[in-house]
Amino acid sequence: MIYQNTILLDQSAWDMVLDSNGNIAMASSPYSIAQDVASVVRTFIGECWYDTSLGLPYWSQILGKKPSMSFIANKIQAAALTVPNVASAAVSFTNFSNRELTGQILITDTDNAVNSVAF
Repeated sequence: MIYQNTILLDQSAWDMVLDSNGNIAMASSPYSIAQDVASVVRTFIGECWYDTSLGLPYWSQILGKKPSMSFIANKIQAAALTVPNVASAAVSFTNFSNRELTGQILITDTDNAVNSVAF
């Protein structure tokens, strides 16, 4: 069984939250894995000073460009697979209007738990 913790983030503000004792709240797997996938997909490549290879190439290859949907899906999938204990990730798009792309990432972890992340 996977034991993977991460700091719990508020889903609307994407900021840390406190638990009932006033401590920084933690999330455990499988939710922690899904949240970490959501975080890496929101990260611009080069943004994390401790590992500049994390994230998506938003500035260099996506924003202001006209990449194909398959290119974006491949980049999202590759970023999701960098999260520890992610066995597979499948990306599907639900809408693209007013320059906003929405979709879902279906994640299977190494314990075969399935979770999804919307973007």
